[in-house]
Amino acid sequence: MGGNGKHRWKISFHRSSSHSSRNSQPPKEFLCPITGSLMSDPVVVTSGQTFERLAVEISTELKFIPKLEDGTRPDFSTIIPNLAIKTTITNWCDKSRTQYPPAPDYTTVEKLIREAMAAAAAEKEKEDPIKELLNAVADNPPVIFSHAATELGPRVNRFNSGSSSEESVIIGESPGTPLPFTLRPTCFSPSSSSSFEIEVQNPNVPPSEEEETLLKKMKSNEVFEQEQGVITLRSITRSREEARVSLCTSRILAILRSLIASRYVVVQVNAIASLVNLSLEKSNKMRIVRSGFVPFLIDVLKGGSSESQEHAAGALFSLALDDDNKMAIGVLGALQPLMHALRSDSERTRHDSALALYHLTLVQSNRVKLVKLGVVPTLLSMVMTGTMASRVLLILCNLAMSVEGRTAMLDANAVECMVSLLRGNELDSEATRENCVAALYALSHGSLRFKGLAKEAKAVEVLRVIEETGTERAREKAKRVLQKMRGFEDGDDEDDSGFDSLFESSGLTRTRYRGAGARNNNLVNSTTF
Repeated sequence: MGGNGKHRWKISFHRSSSHSSRNSQPPKEFLCPITGSLMSDPVVVTSGQTFERLAVEISTELKFIPKLEDGTRPDFSTIIPNLAIKTTITNWCDKSRTQYPPAPDYTTVEKLIREAMAAAAAEKEKEDPIKELLNAVADNPPVIFSHAATELGPRVNRFNSGSSSEESVIIGESPGTPLPFTLRPTCFSPSSSSSFEIEVQNPNVPPSEEEETLLKKMKSNEVFEQEQGVITLRSITRSREEARVSLCTSRILAILRSLIASRYVVVQVNAIASLVNLSLEKSNKMRIVRSGFVPFLIDVLKGGSSESQEHAAGALFSLALDDDNKMAIGVLGALQPLMHALRSDSERTRHDSALALYHLTLVQSNRVKLVKLGVVPTLLSMVMTGTMASRVLLILCNLAMSVEGRTAMLDANAVECMVSLLRGNELDSEATRENCVAALYALSHGSLRFKGLAKEAKAVEVLRVIEETGTERAREKAKRVLQKMRGFEDGDDEDDSGFDSLFESSGLTRTRYRGAGARNNNLVNSTTF
């Protein structure tokens, strides 16, 4: 929007005068991207971002769509109150002793937006000469690769072969994602191994005959017609991978949102299952989140039928695989419902909720939110009782990659819990055992407390046994923990530099879960991870 944007995004939030000396800066997600101020009345727009309501209203009146920091432009066609972020802002104000954000002044906001419009116009004028140069090569079509970037280089196969029930995940060189594997929710089973590269349909293009037929049924006032429409959509997007892109149009997504809120269980179940199928295509993931589906999925996870909750958890898991969606899903309030779903009676709901939380906690802001929800004791209790131990340990490993998470885990006696499990051989597999050692390694970073707690729990003798008899990765992690403990004698601090490479040299392990069994409405429940 012109220049470097600093003058437009200046942070201006209010504090009580008695605490003006406190330099307590609000988290970035609490600030409106347009005004740069702490939000008083936050709303989620159709594209998934959160803004101050007045800023959206004035921008709409002036027919101005700002360019955000990531280069995208929001969709202001629909706004929904973001009660989750509003409550979070209020809680932050209470804890930081900051005055609640007042309602913004109309004139001030309008002035900011008009300045942004002027800057955008000036920037456009600067870009025109560049566009003329680019037009000279417009006839040369862009190269479209048929594989993701991660598939372009050779990959060493270190997985166990044949019918092994376990696989070791090999960690790449992306420090922010310690387990960068791509998975699918348990409620979906692919009908073939082929893949497709299809561009997303232009929303201005008239609907195809197939889309028109589906829309006619799903928009019908007759519930039976709605059922037939979503069941057909679910079947098509399951059996035809190319249809997941061609049918992920703004028209289909708009009607799916309304059907997910339906009180008719068959309609709701098939609508969410169709969304899961659509979300399997990477090109659709961000579009679905920006179309405003996350609040609807959260509502289903809180109060839908058992089958609807299974698919809602699967959808959130699938959408969380996209890095651009992780923060938005957390901000929209999905973390606590997903934690509650870990106790569901449905194994599929528990499974996909755990994997959704794992992927969401690859983002620092979500780690902090989850720790503040006080979930660490609950997660440790689940590990100790053997409830989804391997999957819960993955979440704990992510939490331990933040200072807040390590502190909460040390406070909750995590060291003694992990050592006790390793000593008693109570873990269900070598994969779980390796993840348990990895959690200890994460806790050992930059904490003098860890050494004392580890000595008290007599961790050295347990780790030495693992160093001698464990799997290759378990031995490596045990060796590193012992080195960390010796290193504290020479002095260590709380600096996080270098901790991002925590998982680069050797990977955590993941159990490959398989389940089989026919499901109603044309989906088979079998997933291989």
